[in-house]
Amino acid sequence: MQRFQMWLQSLHPARAAARAAHLLLALILTLTVAPGASPAPADPGLSAPESVEAALADARARPGKWIEIVLSQQRLIAWEDGRAVMGSPISSGLARTPTRRGAFRIQKKYSAVRMRGPGYDLPRVPYAMFYSGNYAIHGAYWHNNFGRPMSHGCVNLPVSFARRLYAWAPRGTLVVIR
Repeated sequence: MQRFQMWLQSLHPARAAARAAHLLLALILTLTVAPGASPAPADPGLSAPESVEAALADARARPGKWIEIVLSQQRLIAWEDGRAVMGSPISSGLARTPTRRGAFRIQKKYSAVRMRGPGYDLPRVPYAMFYSGNYAIHGAYWHNNFGRPMSHGCVNLPVSFARRLYAWAPRGTLVVIR
């Protein structure tokens, strides 16, 4: 670092600041993406679309618990050891606020949490299981219109089903949304 500072001071003052900014940017880019590597996805919980099918095939072949959400059917299916153990209609995101597709893991669980965003402020949303940033599977007490998209991107469930799923699925459970 000291050699860099001495070299920088030897440059013409007008060029020093521009040169330093250019070198810093080059250093950041070099450290961020190594040669031959691709940048990390913005959200580490989100898989590439082609990985969804691979995750689905892997989940079906392995023992254990996982959750499948089929957006085209507005349906959630909980799987354990290769067999469906429970299912429910859902309400996924509207066209302007879609539910993310991909393979995720449940990262955080809250028995009740306040959810706020543009156009909504919902206190005590029950049985929330966050799988990617602010995206969650949770109970919805404010509507009973399951089976059709209604949300701002989350996966809404009837509260009674959300309670059962929350008790069944530990943190780290695979969630495949397709």
